[in-house]
Amino acid sequence: MIDIKLLRDHPDLVRASQRSRGADEGLVDAALSADEVRRSSLQEFEAARGQQKSVSKNVGAAMGALNAAKKKGEPTDDLEKAAQQARDDATALSTRVKELEQASSDASRAFEKALKQIDNIVIDGVPPGGEDDFVELEKVGEPTTFDFEPLDHLALGERLGAIDMERGAKVGGSRFYFLTGVGARLELAMLNMAIAQAVEHGFTPMITPTLVRPEIMDGTGYLDAHEDVYHLPADDLYLVGTSEVALAGYHKDEILDLSDGPRRYAGWSSCYRREAGSHGKDTRGIIRVHQFQKVEMFVYCKPEDAEAEHQRLLGWERDMLGKMELPYRIIDTAAGDLGGSAARKFDCEAWVPTQGRYRELTSTSNCTTYQARRLGVRQRVEGGKTEPVATLNGTLATTRWLVAILENHQQADGSVRVPEALQPFLGLDVLKPL
Repeated sequence: MIDIKLLRDHPDLVRASQRSRGADEGLVDAALSADEVRRSSLQEFEAARGQQKSVSKNVGAAMGALNAAKKKGEPTDDLEKAAQQARDDATALSTRVKELEQASSDASRAFEKALKQIDNIVIDGVPPGGEDDFVELEKVGEPTTFDFEPLDHLALGERLGAIDMERGAKVGGSRFYFLTGVGARLELAMLNMAIAQAVEHGFTPMITPTLVRPEIMDGTGYLDAHEDVYHLPADDLYLVGTSEVALAGYHKDEILDLSDGPRRYAGWSSCYRREAGSHGKDTRGIIRVHQFQKVEMFVYCKPEDAEAEHQRLLGWERDMLGKMELPYRIIDTAAGDLGGSAARKFDCEAWVPTQGRYRELTSTSNCTTYQARRLGVRQRVEGGKTEPVATLNGTLATTRWLVAILENHQQADGSVRVPEALQPFLGLDVLKPL
């Protein structure tokens, strides 16, 4: 979630961020109003609790006077009435304090809910607008051309014995598939190459859980109006759409020592997405599927280092694309196309020859302190205080990369040339039709 102090001190900045996303600016005023109710309710509760201490002392004094009079054999009628009144006052106030405590807790929860509805503050320079309002930053390589009629990735995959959509649908339904033979080997080679590159740059490789608790999914922002997640109600667990979720939860409620630099992890996992709202889109092949493999970079760093680290993640994605010998472009994603937790996102889109356009292969997001605030991941700062860290993520390789590899490196005889850097991991230099 965003910084409460930022919301209070600079509400116009938060409104402007919401506006650039095309999101509801009214959420800012709703959160501010909820904050006022929360603070007022807390003050009332604390005042009553302070009064309760005084009343408790009165009960003690009254009971003491009564007991002393009894020992001395003195009249006690007035003292008994005073003691009873003190006890009645204490009981009534105790009930009131419990009511105010509940009201304060309810107000705090209402405020937290309102605050969570506000998206992360976009970084200066992020283009405003929606999906089509991105800014192209760079093109690398020329779109691949052929002196023959190219096949799409599914036709190639079927000829190579690499992709079986028909049996995938028979077993799992639409948007499921089998990677078979060289298809399975190609994916494993690609993912292993991604892990090797990550390790080379100081990342700790991780095999992550693919089922997570609600508080972890919520902490990353993936439950906020997100329709793509699979939920298992019987267990109240969620299937992750990226290992970013598990890696963000890895240090939940911990204080990290970042004095030696960022914590960098590379998570390898299966990923699951419902693809809600994608009816009729990319129904052929493996571009948009329900289950896939991915190697994801995830970083915890000091907030002041986040933008520089974002550029490093983009650089490592570029390295992988270069090794795959793919033409691609980099875009600065528009604010309205950002996930709620991202303050800025760069996408790398590879050329897909049979579609005549660029398609996203990787993205890298700077989530600033948004996720860490929700998950309680902090660092120790000067004076012994703690503050939230920044989190970032970026994709190094995923199943969708097979689309670009197969299509861009196909040859006239239906074979596919294996990129040179990938050959040692695959043990083949050419994939041949069956």
